[in-house]
Amino acid sequence: MTPPKRHGTGPDAAHLSKLLLASGISLPPGETDRLWKYHLLLRQFNGELNLTRIHNFENMVRKLYVDSILPGRIIELPSPLMDIGSGAGMPGIPLKIAYPELEIILAESRANRNEFLKTALAELGLEKIGVLGRGVNASTDLPVNGIITRALEAIPATLDRICGLLDRGGLAIFMKGPGCEVEIKEALDRFANRYRLTGDHHYRLPGSQDERRLVVFERLDFAPRRRKTQLEEANLVKTIESENNETFRELKKLLTSRGIKKQMQALVFGQKQVSETLAAIPGDCIAWLGKGDKNPPPEDAPPHLLWYRLAPPLFEALDIFGTANPILLVKVENMRKWAPSEGLSQGCTLFIPFQDPENVGAAIRSAVAFGVLDIILLAEAANPFHPRSVRASGGAVFKARLLEGPAIADLPEELPLVPLSREGARISDFKFPASFGLLPGIEGPGLPEKFRKDAISIPISFEVESLNGVVAVAIALFKWVEFSAT
Repeated sequence: MTPPKRHGTGPDAAHLSKLLLASGISLPPGETDRLWKYHLLLRQFNGELNLTRIHNFENMVRKLYVDSILPGRIIELPSPLMDIGSGAGMPGIPLKIAYPELEIILAESRANRNEFLKTALAELGLEKIGVLGRGVNASTDLPVNGIITRALEAIPATLDRICGLLDRGGLAIFMKGPGCEVEIKEALDRFANRYRLTGDHHYRLPGSQDERRLVVFERLDFAPRRRKTQLEEANLVKTIESENNETFRELKKLLTSRGIKKQMQALVFGQKQVSETLAAIPGDCIAWLGKGDKNPPPEDAPPHLLWYRLAPPLFEALDIFGTANPILLVKVENMRKWAPSEGLSQGCTLFIPFQDPENVGAAIRSAVAFGVLDIILLAEAANPFHPRSVRASGGAVFKARLLEGPAIADLPEELPLVPLSREGARISDFKFPASFGLLPGIEGPGLPEKFRKDAISIPISFEVESLNGVVAVAIALFKWVEFSAT
């Protein structure tokens, strides 16, 4: 005879075991008892500490415990493994119960959660699992073979924070929802030389429609601690702590055109531009400027590259764009002087008279993009290697053929120039010659009067006085390329 059903009784370890088996997870009885004990602790402290917002027993099993254990069913987990943003201990504690051989570190910055984690580990009698009672950031230097996280932080931000944890071959494992393509793409773009995507596993939590993704990146380079040792042994490190340091004073002068012209050196800012410049002109790269001893030069940096470790206030004084990323010091060549008697190369030569460094950089960027061979900086122009010019150019200044020309007023009228001015003939009706110089005006004054009579114009509404000179240059270059293709 079937015994009557009992009402009013709560779930127990047997019920937990049944739900785990339905999800394809079979634990030895002793480990099921441990997981049950962890569940009771979670229940006991949840009211006080708000450890989870999930209260239904079956949902807790599926969305907390099963979800935490499944990564070990999908991939082989590395050890030691750090659970970043562990919170109430997930996925770390269920993983440790399911895979006792793993060595696990629970990283959690909130003090009350830390106390709960320590209590839980003591009550459960787990070994080779500990608590890191602080947040993880780029300065955290603790070697592990893997990190795992089910936090909501974007993948690129986490990869940035764990640079001191993983060494070459280490795994960064992300427990994500289904819609993380943008995060993955950004991570691949930003960290192409540091990480590679080795796994992107789509799955559903058993017994539900809840979609999950397990995204795995492998570290390609060494952790900073290894790189620091290499550079120190090669005597390539210089620590700068005083604003009176001669090297720092010279670096600070590179924020001005005068300093750049005198030293024939320039500064490159921003993670993307620094990386691209290192790859494009490795022989011209002199030094890597970092904030303190964090973020040393990458493994593939030129072997001669120095590492200047600047005290934080000194680094911030140089970091005028507030990127917080290392700055690259490069050497630049003197521009060859161009004389009108030389004539012009085949195709388009761009003359730049702009006095704003950002306009100079943007114009150079357009010129390189549209295949201009020669770019002549007129006497009025700002230095093309000014930090704001380099940044606006997207690094194109290091790919362009730059020449030094006379003042705009000293350009002879007999040169085959195509001046840009609002009062000129419509550009759509203009037939570009085989060889010519494109000449925009200076910001404000525009073109000298002698060039206005032969100018071409880009039609705009009379509600606007004029186009920005850089915009006008880009449109004119596009029309030239379009005309040349016909």
